[in-house]
Amino acid sequence: MNGTPRTTPGTVIVVGAGPTGLLLAGDLAAAGVPVTLVEKRPSRISNLSRAFGLHARSMEQLDARGLAEPLEAIGRRLEHIRFFDLALDFAALPSRFNHVLMVPQYEVETVLRRRAVEAGAELRYETEVTGLRQDPSGVTVAVRGPDGTPGELRAQYVVGADGVRSAVRHAVGLPFPGRAVIRSVVIADVRFAEEYGARLTGDSVPGAFVVIAPFGDGYHRVVGWQRERDVPDSEPVDLAEVKELVRRVTGGDYGMHDPRWLSRFHSEERQVPAYRAGRVFLAGDAAHVHSPAGGQGMNTGLQDAANLSWKLAAVLHGRAPETLLDSYQSERHPVGRAVLRSSGGMIRLAMASRPGARALRSAAVTALDHAGPVRRRVTGLIAGLGYKYDAPRGAHRLTGARVPDVALAGGGRLYEALRGGRFVLISPDAAEGGGDGRADRLAVERWASGRRTAVLVRPDGYVAWAAEDPDPVATEAALAAHVG
Repeated sequence: MNGTPRTTPGTVIVVGAGPTGLLLAGDLAAAGVPVTLVEKRPSRISNLSRAFGLHARSMEQLDARGLAEPLEAIGRRLEHIRFFDLALDFAALPSRFNHVLMVPQYEVETVLRRRAVEAGAELRYETEVTGLRQDPSGVTVAVRGPDGTPGELRAQYVVGADGVRSAVRHAVGLPFPGRAVIRSVVIADVRFAEEYGARLTGDSVPGAFVVIAPFGDGYHRVVGWQRERDVPDSEPVDLAEVKELVRRVTGGDYGMHDPRWLSRFHSEERQVPAYRAGRVFLAGDAAHVHSPAGGQGMNTGLQDAANLSWKLAAVLHGRAPETLLDSYQSERHPVGRAVLRSSGGMIRLAMASRPGARALRSAAVTALDHAGPVRRRVTGLIAGLGYKYDAPRGAHRLTGARVPDVALAGGGRLYEALRGGRFVLISPDAAEGGGDGRADRLAVERWASGRRTAVLVRPDGYVAWAAEDPDPVATEAALAAHVG
């Protein structure tokens, strides 16, 4: 492998064909960016996956890509969950998707892969990344193909979405500081002989906990832990162990039978200090990993991808300066850190065994139950709706905020207008929106109401700029700065 292959302008290599990588590759391909997705696993999508739920913000991002309805059709909606005595009401969320959608990761991957392929992404399975090197014009990725033959791929940018043992992260030498927070957690997908209902619950006794969640296909996900059963991940799990654990915590085993998956894992809390290293980016579990409490892992990765994809496309098409890519770190790293803290707090509450710790947990839950605003904020953060990106000094108060799926004049709605990866300018008067010459990257809409605020919504559904009763000159300046 001598020399450096020539860089094809405007190209990206995405490593890892999980939900994060697939959404990113599909976005780039849909935006006209040549993208190659590299995955060391075979092309078959396994029906075994740890992630099993989509939160409201992820569903909004999927809705902006026309993918929410297919998943809603096969998933199970849960509006209320109980997690170790803390009741969370998702029905009160300010979103069209005011629920948790119970749908296994492999169904999400199926939908995202279909979209990526149809958009023109090149998918290379059974292709392992063995190293990479950067230079001023691009990145050379060393790979090993299905037959073991070494080769090289070349692109302007590389995104590592290849999980907790990321080869891309290792190749660029970024540390992954953190530690294991819980070991020997059992996971099982089983059928129940007894009626369980559409509910997600977490229960605990001193030294053990169990979380049970229903899929929509007759199976239930059971996740459990007991302090004295501290064995390696390689130790086999049988149905008898799962039944005994569930009986210990809940008093019964629901007649569980026909397991399709039994496994054991440990959970770590880690976050890479920098999501970018030159022309290389990290997303999803390659950038951050945390406990499964709250079901935020797959969701955070999907939102990483939605944040990064439109920025890469804008830079590669010459519509934005390369410095725009630095905002991926400044916007997503704090979110990843917050998710580590919240999921870590929940798992530690679940593991509490000493009387003092359990009393503290009970007091905290009671306080939350009587503090409606705080409970709603916790629910919003778990759902991904409660985050706002930093805005420049002097910017309108809406800048950086997530925009809900507002109604538009003519009967449309915002997340339909976002389809196609475009900015959306919601203006008091669409005729003065300044959309001329930008139809390929900007949709101009009017409020269904008489609101006088002009809002420029980024392709990922956050406010890029806003103003009250702006004049055409101010609007045009904002469009030139953000849309190009």
